[in-house]
Amino acid sequence: MNVLIVYWHPEPLSFNNAMFRTSVETLKAAGHSVKTSDLHDMNFFPVSGRHNFTSTNNTSFFKQQMEEIYATDNNGFVPEIEMEIQKLEWCDLVIFQFPLWWFGMPAMLKGWVERVFSMGRAYGGGRFYEDGIFRGKKAMLSITTGGLEELYVKGGWNGDIDGILRPIHRGILEFTGFSVLAPQIVFGPARTSDLMRHIELEKYAIRLKDVFKEKAIDVGSY
Repeated sequence: MNVLIVYWHPEPLSFNNAMFRTSVETLKAAGHSVKTSDLHDMNFFPVSGRHNFTSTNNTSFFKQQMEEIYATDNNGFVPEIEMEIQKLEWCDLVIFQFPLWWFGMPAMLKGWVERVFSMGRAYGGGRFYEDGIFRGKKAMLSITTGGLEELYVKGGWNGDIDGILRPIHRGILEFTGFSVLAPQIVFGPARTSDLMRHIELEKYAIRLKDVFKEKAIDVGSY
């Protein structure tokens, strides 16, 4: 199977990087084809604009969605965006590896979504949710948090982690047709021991070996 791993963290010695490397190595060892987008290493520019396109639909008023549709019909995406779109179209599973920042994706990763999940190629024309363009593909978030698990439960200090992740699960992934797998969450790795971090990496590797057998979670139920 084909797997795309989209990763962002600014520190190559981080636990996120260890999770990223574990996923690449484990999936390749299991016989899968793996492509990556290491956004920090790529120095990916996260801000959308006319620079997304080599084509122009309306020179006097910029509406990104309309320009995306026009670029879809006229092969008008700049090479760096076209390459990322093609990775999404190629994969059977996409994994997003990142630290949870301000209850969401870090800016560079969110910007990747805003530039790459383009109207016409990722959604639109009546193709949403169960009828989405990426129907039949799976998606999974693999994240770390700053706090420990008890802070991310119903009634906890930060609230239910499922509720925190729902805008990504429902508003980005299910919206475009992906079947969403349960997130891989490591709570507060900076607050645990080397042994516990090693155990978390082992647990992740074991899960990834059978990840394509997993069923989607019911995002709409929370």
